[in-house]
Amino acid sequence: MHMRELAAQIRESYGREGLVDLYGRFAVGEGLVDRLMRQVIFMAGAASCGSGLQVASGVAFRHLETFRISDGVFIGGGAFIQGRHDGTCVIGRNVWIGPQAYFDARDLVLGDHVGWGPGAKVLGSEHIATSIDVPVIESDLMIRPVRIEAWADVGTNAVILPGVTVGKGAVVGAGAVVTANVPPFAVVAGVPARVIRWRGEEEVGTARTQLERAG
Repeated sequence: MHMRELAAQIRESYGREGLVDLYGRFAVGEGLVDRLMRQVIFMAGAASCGSGLQVASGVAFRHLETFRISDGVFIGGGAFIQGRHDGTCVIGRNVWIGPQAYFDARDLVLGDHVGWGPGAKVLGSEHIATSIDVPVIESDLMIRPVRIEAWADVGTNAVILPGVTVGKGAVVGAGAVVTANVPPFAVVAGVPARVIRWRGEEEVGTARTQLERAG
């Protein structure tokens, strides 16, 4: 039986809540059946799911029905993707997500060919702690979109804060805390993250030197 046919039958037979329970049977196994069943359950439960998805052992999720997953996606062991019932989580083509990653995926888009380092995190919401008479965790929650544009690479244990866009082809260094938008093809590092150089600078400098010598 084709995997999409199997996914359709499982979706019809188990329903949304049943899929979560079924996933629990295969969530942490390393065998072939476990890997295939994780893939099939994602295909059954997601709003859309491309081909070639790989879901490693220990991956967890909430509100899978809001996920739109493109072709060739890898999700590493122990990653947790927390959607929201009325949210949006889009994962582009050939995205690689490292082990132990965490996504507050209530309004999240990962563009095509994004690399996501082990343990890196997205925080997509924050409490509005304006009143000192209310505990912070009981204040209203503001959801802010996070966008990681195509070709970007986010390093190990980096943190992307709510409302941030990481531009196309940008690189976020390991352990960085990104509090503001990152321009395309910038390399940022530190806490808070700052631009430390631009991708392509060396190539541009070399080309300029060669032109100067030739002239």
